[in-house]
Amino acid sequence: MMMMDENLARLRAHRNNISRYRRLLRTKLLPLERQFIKRRLSEEAAALQSLSASTFPIAFNEPRPSRPLPIAEVMP
Repeated sequence: MMMMDENLARLRAHRNNISRYRRLLRTKLLPLERQFIKRRLSEEAAALQSLSASTFPIAFNEPRPSRPLPIAEVMP
């Protein structure tokens, strides 16, 4: 349970950082500052995606039948 709480806190921190960087990009910045913030935004997004995938590894794939269903089975 403690590990899940830590991961949720990390997810929240990454999400907050992403929001902060997006807000900063809407302000007037020097080109070097903008480049730095875009790089950090990309890094935070990658970290968030990676942590999300490891924290919630469930894949929601729709099962596919091996053969098409006859119309009678689809519509009663």
